[in-house]
Amino acid sequence: ERVPFVVAERVPWDKMCDTLNLKFMAEVQTTKGLLKEHYFFLAQKIFNDHSASPEDFQSRHVSWAQFNKEILPGRGFTFWQWFDGVLDLTKRCLKSYWSDRLIMGFISKQYVCKLLSMKPDGTFLLRFSDSEIGGVTIAYVIRGKDGSSQVENIQPFSAKDLSIRSLGDRIRDLEQLRNLYPNTPKDQAFGSHYNKEQTGKD
Repeated sequence: ERVPFVVAERVPWDKMCDTLNLKFMAEVQTTKGLLKEHYFFLAQKIFNDHSASPEDFQSRHVSWAQFNKEILPGRGFTFWQWFDGVLDLTKRCLKSYWSDRLIMGFISKQYVCKLLSMKPDGTFLLRFSDSEIGGVTIAYVIRGKDGSSQVENIQPFSAKDLSIRSLGDRIRDLEQLRNLYPNTPKDQAFGSHYNKEQTGKD
């Protein structure tokens, strides 16, 4: 029913979610789409609102400017440039990890801290970088002898990084990573993604 070449100035957020989901699944060629918690994170990002509930966002409309004109707060890119970067990275390097639900992906740093701070030492999860276009980062918890916890974020990996060494092998290399959130041993979660290492190499 659309008039060709005419773009609506505003669209309902729930319709936008459906479209982003279809685009993601088509581009990445996966049957695993976005989840409700992903939509909540994306809504917080596009509306720059961290106080609203998921229900509050349902009735909102997104403007073209919010989608691909306005620069995200504290960043040098728009919402769509960021989302398109995630799409490209996932399609090129992370399809099998995403399809196996090993990447939480769309989640804020603050919420990651909340999830990991109660977990044992070495519990980790994977999220898409907020600060870089097309980056995936690993957040993990370190527990002190006194029981205090600290959540660290590893410098994001780009598609170029992951073409040199795969995400699975990088996770295997990092000894401080033990269990994928909530509690799956990393070799069990990522073992099928490890490359067989050639022996006798320098």
